[in-house]
Amino acid sequence: MRETATPHPPALCAQFHRAAELIGRRWTGAIIFVLLGADCRFATLRDAIPDITDRMLSERLQELEQEGILERTVFPETPVRVEYSLTRKGRGLAAAFDAIADWAHKFGAGPEAVKPRARRLGNPAPRRA
Repeated sequence: MRETATPHPPALCAQFHRAAELIGRRWTGAIIFVLLGADCRFATLRDAIPDITDRMLSERLQELEQEGILERTVFPETPVRVEYSLTRKGRGLAAAFDAIADWAHKFGAGPEAVKPRARRLGNPAPRRA
């Protein structure tokens, strides 16, 4: 018979816990997922992630840059162009995100669970005839 109680509770790896907390923050996984597909400008990221606000996107991008997961590149053009891309450390998450995507397709919610992106005030919805 298998013993169910262990003499010592399993320990949580501090590095795993920190990584899970970082990646598990709201919007962070979506940002990384989009950037795994291509380098993006701010507006492209915003449009690709339903319901994220400009402020939250800006905060998450700064956090990910501070963690060394993404880099912000400024192109000195007129007007100035800024692109976000994953660093080597960020691209190292690809296998983990592939596994999560596989799991989501197998067990996760269907596409009906994703709400359509709300229109911005500067871009009103078209009027119906």
